[in-house]
Amino acid sequence: MNVRVRGIYATALTRRLNENGHDVVQASDPIRNRFDESFGTGPSDATVETTTDRLGVGVTGETDAVADVADAIESVGVDALSWTDSAPKDAVFDGVVEETLGSGALVDLGDRVGFLPFDAVDGYVDEGDRLRVQVHEGAPPWSDRNPDLGGEIRVETDLVTLSRGRDGVTAAVSGERATELVRTTELLGLDWPDGWGVRWAPAALDVDMDVMETALEDAADRARDLAAAIDGTPEDVPGTADTPNRIAAPSETRWIWFGRESRFALDGIRREVTTTMTGHHRIKAGSEAASGAVDFVEALCDPDDEFPFDVVTRQFGPTEGDGVLVAHGKPEGQTIVLGRGEVTDRDPEGKITLRREASGSGTYDALGTPRERGDVAITKFTEGRWWYPTAYRGADGERKGTYVNVCTPVEIFPDEVRYVDLHVDVVKYPDGSTDRVDDDELDEAVEAGHVSEALAEKAREVASRVENALG
Repeated sequence: MNVRVRGIYATALTRRLNENGHDVVQASDPIRNRFDESFGTGPSDATVETTTDRLGVGVTGETDAVADVADAIESVGVDALSWTDSAPKDAVFDGVVEETLGSGALVDLGDRVGFLPFDAVDGYVDEGDRLRVQVHEGAPPWSDRNPDLGGEIRVETDLVTLSRGRDGVTAAVSGERATELVRTTELLGLDWPDGWGVRWAPAALDVDMDVMETALEDAADRARDLAAAIDGTPEDVPGTADTPNRIAAPSETRWIWFGRESRFALDGIRREVTTTMTGHHRIKAGSEAASGAVDFVEALCDPDDEFPFDVVTRQFGPTEGDGVLVAHGKPEGQTIVLGRGEVTDRDPEGKITLRREASGSGTYDALGTPRERGDVAITKFTEGRWWYPTAYRGADGERKGTYVNVCTPVEIFPDEVRYVDLHVDVVKYPDGSTDRVDDDELDEAVEAGHVSEALAEKAREVASRVENALG
């Protein structure tokens, strides 16, 4: 497969994909400089891009290509998790507007909700309207973003985009370079569907005419197929006014979230190519500022083999007094924010203590003890540990029990602590007795394909060790 790779994981994933028999194309200048090999410039079968929050990657392209490429990437570590998107990039829906906001509308797509900017569609948009929209930019399931939608239907590739309702040939460059691409298109003598405009990407300047020809032919074929699917499904199907409907999905998207072990595995792969400090991807995933600092350090020297938790947290946070979110990932892909706490202690060896005030009423999960106003939760997070404890106390200091979450290795970022919950947990009651809970939920997650058997076995092993230690 031909694969285009971009983002902070590009070097490691280029190496990984090459080792798995895939050809990386349209490589960036840093990648070309790091690898002692030539890279093709032709169109890709799949594109791998780092997510905007830097916690993973999205793989988009032809179904078979996405499956092969995603499998090669996901197998990098036991705590890498993946999800197939029901609203992949380029998919077309008849969606139903469920809410209007200041700058756009939330559109029900069925399994997901997308965001449609008002300036991306003609006419007035109101709640209950049924609109034909296309996913122009996807969003991973763990993020708080919705897929970006548009009213314009287009077929977008690495080299060329065909847009319905436009005409002529343009280029996303200026001056003589744009003229060059337009004239080259005329020389190709190719046909594309009527009513579709052609726009070349800057990458088209670096390819030969035969590659341009292939790219335009493929895009034209995809445009014809998409038009046939769209035109064969009227927007005003009787009885479906309130029911979203996916009309076409010319591409597939798979999202891969990297856990801490996977990030360090990617460090090892990258180190085979170029100088890579321990925690390279872990630090870059933490903040934009830290990413530049990593590049500076690696340009100066060969770093040692210890992850510099103390240096990273002193420079970028969190430190004592900072507010930190607890981002509780679920194996199904969602992220639940358990609240914000104050860092009351930071250990240079990789630990922080978080204090949160309880809200609401009821009882604490599994413990059964009452949750009351004035209660506090004291959570101790250790970077890289597969579990963390939370001790609950009343306003008068009364012990209300301890809940130990078993999860993928904890990562302490500047603004949040992240992990994916693995269902099985251990509780210690106020009287000192212990219990292990939710093994059945872990078994169900394995059966549903949300957790691999290897990851589940690791979770069970960790839970057993925690249970023995507490007992």
